[in-house]
Amino acid sequence: MSVPALTPERRAALSRRSLWLAYATAGYNLVEGLVAMAAGAAASSAALVGFGLDSFVEVSSAAVLIWQFRSRVPEDRERLALRLIGVSFFALAAWVTFDALRSLLTAGDADASPVGIGLAVASLIVMPLLVRAKRRTGRELGSATVMADSTQTMLCTYLSAVLLVGLLLNAVLGWSWADPVAALVIAGVAVKEGLEAWRGEHCDDCAPLPVDTAVTGQPAGCTDGCCSDRKA
Repeated sequence: MSVPALTPERRAALSRRSLWLAYATAGYNLVEGLVAMAAGAAASSAALVGFGLDSFVEVSSAAVLIWQFRSRVPEDRERLALRLIGVSFFALAAWVTFDALRSLLTAGDADASPVGIGLAVASLIVMPLLVRAKRRTGRELGSATVMADSTQTMLCTYLSAVLLVGLLLNAVLGWSWADPVAALVIAGVAVKEGLEAWRGEHCDDCAPLPVDTAVTGQPAGCTDGCCSDRKA
């Protein structure tokens, strides 16, 4: 069965949607990061402070997407944008690993943080919605960058769950080690995803639709820079 062509109008609409999703991600994570760091300082919670800094990493990933899709031809920036997102994965993994090891080696008594628990719950509601919207858009648009950014957002969803479990276990049972142990697993996943983004392997997830060659003069099939690089 033939795949319907992606018209220039539809491609432009999907690019605008990608841009607005990036703005929404950056805005939410900026607020999330500030609230988490303030709550973490108040409760002496390393997990909350680390979560806040991770939110700023997510802002950087969204900023890369904004930079790409504000271009007249976003596809021309695909390869560089994908590698920049790969770097943000590595930054996330490095920080989470550092913070988790520090928490394990210098475990202190953190106060219960109702604000932190509420923030984690809010993120577990908002982030999956953003992930779903980004993946639907990225697959239809054929953008490896949007797909990689959706994975970045998914990792932040996992970190939100880790934060919530850690805060609850610490508040109820005093298990301060549960949070950093789970965070180390997520850091490993972040490294894997960062390597895939750097190499352009998120192209495998895009399933890009062909462009209407009669209108654009471009060949049908993958139009992303990352995909053409992999074929070379």
